[in-house]
Amino acid sequence: MARPPVDPRLWRYARSARRYLVLSVALSVVITGSIVVAAVMLGRVLSGVVTDPRQRTLGAWTTELLVLTLAIACRVLATWLQSRLAHRAGAGVVAELEAAVLTAGARLPPRELETRRTELAVVVGTGLSGLRGYLIGYVPALLLAVLVPPIVLAVIAIHDPLSGLIVVITLPLIPVFMILIGLLTQGRAEATLAATTRLSDQLLDLFAGMPTLRALGRERGTMVAAERDPEHAAVDAPAVRAGTMADRVRALGDALRQRTMRALRIAFLSSMVLELLATLSVALIAVSIGLRLVFGEMSLYAGLVALVLAPEVYLPLRMVGERFHAAQDGMAAADKAFAVLESVPGAAESGGPDSGSVAGGVAPSRVAGVVELRELSVRARGGFAPDGLSALARPGAVTVLAGPNGSGKSTAVQAILGLIEPDHGAVTVDGIDVRELDQDAWWARVAWLPQRPVLVPGTLRENLELFGARAEPSSAHGPARVVDDLEAACVATGFDTVLNELPARWGTVVGPGGVGLSLGQRQRLALTRVLAADRPILLLDEPTAHLDADSETAVLAALKQRARDGATVIVIGHRPTVLAAADQVIRVRASIDERAEVGVR
Repeated sequence: MARPPVDPRLWRYARSARRYLVLSVALSVVITGSIVVAAVMLGRVLSGVVTDPRQRTLGAWTTELLVLTLAIACRVLATWLQSRLAHRAGAGVVAELEAAVLTAGARLPPRELETRRTELAVVVGTGLSGLRGYLIGYVPALLLAVLVPPIVLAVIAIHDPLSGLIVVITLPLIPVFMILIGLLTQGRAEATLAATTRLSDQLLDLFAGMPTLRALGRERGTMVAAERDPEHAAVDAPAVRAGTMADRVRALGDALRQRTMRALRIAFLSSMVLELLATLSVALIAVSIGLRLVFGEMSLYAGLVALVLAPEVYLPLRMVGERFHAAQDGMAAADKAFAVLESVPGAAESGGPDSGSVAGGVAPSRVAGVVELRELSVRARGGFAPDGLSALARPGAVTVLAGPNGSGKSTAVQAILGLIEPDHGAVTVDGIDVRELDQDAWWARVAWLPQRPVLVPGTLRENLELFGARAEPSSAHGPARVVDDLEAACVATGFDTVLNELPARWGTVVGPGGVGLSLGQRQRLALTRVLAADRPILLLDEPTAHLDADSETAVLAALKQRARDGATVIVIGHRPTVLAAADQVIRVRASIDERAEVGVR
């Protein structure tokens, strides 16, 4: 399906672009009128000066020269304003779409988000910046191409019907060639974006595995990744021959460079074709006017007006053809962005993360904390994980979900949070299906520790307070309670030792993902944040994975204490110490769907 010249989804998702479109249309009308007025005034002045010796003074053409000056000034001013508005609109639209895509991406189901993480990174990181070229160059040129040729052609036809006929015959050639070249360029732009996404994904995998390879002394070992991807064997073959990580990265960079240069080559060649067509068309009009002037078959005024306006007819179309290529990269990325926005209900009207709440959902204002899984099954690759999981987690007890890797333990926790839609069964909280709860209100009652805890750039205090815990007393709670709860959590996780080593203590600044802290320190901070949070339900995925034996014992004791205080504690674990600390252990199992292997008949 062919893409419309101006994608309506852009104006729907980027509200700031609507005002720009209206103003740009108005300025295009001013530019078109200025072109016609300037050509008519210039024709009158030149023809009068040439044909009438008595009028070869400035005083004889004061009015025409003044109007000509005003027309040129209006055109320059309108063009400058249009460019200025385009730059501002470009920056605003890109920022608005990036924020919308990030918000929509954060609301994707975890599994889908994991598969599309590289695509989102490319689109938000660099792809959407190409929309600036679309708004700055392509949209103004397209508006001029719609307004200028019909109006200017009408003026030419009034003054010289034969020149108008030549324009009518030659003008459609430029759009025809533009469409043919544009279809090819559009495919190239989409292929380039797909290649960029694929290569970025491969590079991220290489860099993510680099510490492990270096630890094993295999960073210079033979690379066989390309052999698993026969479709792109030509890209990966140099890396296989070279056999080192450095050569692999170099081969990926060369593949992207070559693909980008091929797209640029088509853009330059297509611009040359459009320039050649426009030049030949203007030349036909000029030769026709010149011959008829020689034989006295037309007036000099009419010939000058037609000759001055002839290039203006073709110029907007040439500009559209030239700037079409610059806009394609941005529009290809915008298509990916719109696909993300359209996959999330309500993304167009989303004003932020809060819009993700279930409209009219039940707000769990009084959560007793009874979480029940009823025959929970979530489809996975080749079957269900978990498959038919039934469990009942009550306040005052530590419930451990145990099972082999891939059995669906983390998936079960995500279903409890409402992040995953079960294929069969249900998850209820105090008898209410999680899907019927108001998500924001439900999440406000839960403290969740995933396998990879999220730490935001900022101070340790800001990270601690994500779940409502506080590093200092507030009016809502007594000082003794705040200090005692936090100190107990820090002692239990061993984070008090970390704080004593930091001069700024809770004011210490960390980077994205907790850069500045070791992996164990990040885990201890995340654990402290969960234990210190005053929330009735705690969900923890492998909470003691990076802790030593003493710290593990202290954390498990703290979790049991939280359970005795009335909290519902659900832990994913497989260590004997974790299982021993549990009040109940729920075995999680996966199943292989035979239909996935033999096919459904």
